[in-house]
Amino acid sequence: MGLKRENAKMLGKLAVITVGMFGFGYALVPIYNAICEATGINVLALAEREVPGQVGKLPTNTQVDTSRTITVEFDANARGPWDFKPAVRSMQVHPGQLSTVMYEFQNIQNRTMAAQAIPSYAPQQAMAHFNKLECFCFTQYTLEPGEKKAWPVAFVIDPRLPKDVKTITLSYTFFEVGGKVPAAPTSVGAVKLNAPLVVAGGAV
Repeated sequence: MGLKRENAKMLGKLAVITVGMFGFGYALVPIYNAICEATGINVLALAEREVPGQVGKLPTNTQVDTSRTITVEFDANARGPWDFKPAVRSMQVHPGQLSTVMYEFQNIQNRTMAAQAIPSYAPQQAMAHFNKLECFCFTQYTLEPGEKKAWPVAFVIDPRLPKDVKTITLSYTFFEVGGKVPAAPTSVGAVKLNAPLVVAGGAV
């Protein structure tokens, strides 16, 4: 009986300690918030109070070169009976700025097909400075008859892009997997910057 009584006392003490710890942890949150706001440590809380309705203002991207504007042109070449095109033909971006363009594709055939795309750039020297964070290229996609897809291309142009480059053309060639893989449109290095670029499928 003595052992059982000692065990019961121990369980009681442990229960009291557990409840006390839970209560302390629960009370710690408002205490922490009060201390942070009083001392100014909680910057996020102060920012939200200064700008009502705005949840945390994002820091300015200091890598964006707002003194320069680059024209990015988008081209699409479909090697087969399907529709493939960019949602917009061009956009103005600053070096260092994250930008996104959508490419649209539709299988207009009455059969299932598998296809993928390969990119190219003009002028060729821009390739090393055109950084894609998200892209559908080099990935095989299977589309049912009549199926539509829209794929994003998220990119950042390196601020170290040569100053004389004012325009970059991003071109995709979409081809059916299983057939002969076509060569990517050739970037013409001798073309003057900002001059029309002739690629497969027409002039840009």
